[in-house]
Amino acid sequence: MNQIRPVGPVATAEPPPGEPPPRRLLDRLRDVLRRHHYAIRTESAYVDWARRFILFHHKRHPQDMGAAEVEAFLTHLAVDRNVAASTQNQARAALLFLYKEVLGIQLPWLDGIVAAKERRRLPVVLTPSEVRALLDGLQSTPWLVAALLYGTGMRLLEGLRLRVKDVDFTRRELVVRSGKGGKDRVTVLPENLVLPLQAQLARAKLRHDRDVADGFGAVWLPDALALKVPSAARSWGWQWVFPSSMRSIDPRSGAERRHHVHEGSIQKAVSLAARRAGIVKPCSPHVLRHSFATHMLQAGYDIRTVQELLGHSDVRTTMVYTHVLNRGGRGVRSPLDAV
Repeated sequence: MNQIRPVGPVATAEPPPGEPPPRRLLDRLRDVLRRHHYAIRTESAYVDWARRFILFHHKRHPQDMGAAEVEAFLTHLAVDRNVAASTQNQARAALLFLYKEVLGIQLPWLDGIVAAKERRRLPVVLTPSEVRALLDGLQSTPWLVAALLYGTGMRLLEGLRLRVKDVDFTRRELVVRSGKGGKDRVTVLPENLVLPLQAQLARAKLRHDRDVADGFGAVWLPDALALKVPSAARSWGWQWVFPSSMRSIDPRSGAERRHHVHEGSIQKAVSLAARRAGIVKPCSPHVLRHSFATHMLQAGYDIRTVQELLGHSDVRTTMVYTHVLNRGGRGVRSPLDAV
């Protein structure tokens, strides 16, 4: 009979007297995720799926379970919870990582899973007049971030994670680092945003100089760069273009430093501006990326160019915007109009 173990993080057997207690399972999962350089958002998601999996099976330890229990949990997500296919795939990836990398168990191919249905939906796209009305309802940093998303096609976090060194005013381009899939790409810097961005950088420089004078000013650096080039953390080029108004404690290192603006503040500002503008479509910062792609195609740019600007690996992903273009009967006359 399988042993029932407490969950909190999940506990392991009691150690012999005099030995330190072993790391709890979810803490070990965090350790391995960090060793593999997973993003903190991925870490939080994987730990949460592991916790849900344990609670679903009445707090049994994953060591005492296997492929059958994983199949049951993933099928439950699709059948009972009706989650999206991407959600089920993330849960599956989290559990496979837990078993392979943390527990050292290679699960057999999970053939018995009921897969969540792939829902193919057209993206929400604003008209140019709706974009103008939305931007008119924004001010200060939310306005600049929203304008940047629409003007460049960046995702929200790509815009907020922009570093000073990746803004090239001479070439009128922005370098997007570690986008979706960990890929870098180059996108356009709109002419209308040159002066506002320069003003934003001037404000960020004053804030950074004050932080340095107060003994702070170090920014989070990717991978092991902080060890290889210790001085880079305080250098101006590595600072965020959109620094937060407050310093905070890094959840991993415990260091106090200034992160970038939180995405929630931009999402709330965009949602409120959309309501004030009378836009009835679901409106989030990501809608501005969809609008950028659609309006670029409407302006006559070829789909390969738009694909590169968006950072899509497969042109078929970009092709969805051609379906948006065909909506509304472009070039087609309804038979009702002839009645």
